Amino acid sequence: MAEWIYFIHPPREKFVATITPEEAETMSIHRDHLAALLESGTLIMAGPTFGDINTGVAVIEAEDEDAAMAIVNSDPAVTSGLMRPELRPMRVTFLRGRD
Repeated sequence: MAEWIYFIHPPREKFVATITPEEAETMSIHRDHLAALLESGTLIMAGPTFGDINTGVAVIEAEDEDAAMAIVNSDPAVTSGLMRPELRPMRVTFLRGRD
């Protein structure tokens, strides 16, 4: 199983500080989606960055790039058009609790 990092880029700077009710609803659905990926064992970790640019970061496991892209493209923050995704292959070399 390969590891992938994906970013979701917000539509504007200071997104967290200026989020609209509709965007907040989409991000709530996005959080539920990530929770399901964690429960299924697909998601390794995820969270937002803070400051002026609020990029979301997720590390997932998938068989190949097509499978990883399918996971990214199923994210409600992406399917809604709210966030712009970016996918990159990676290797989790150091992870607390992992031998």
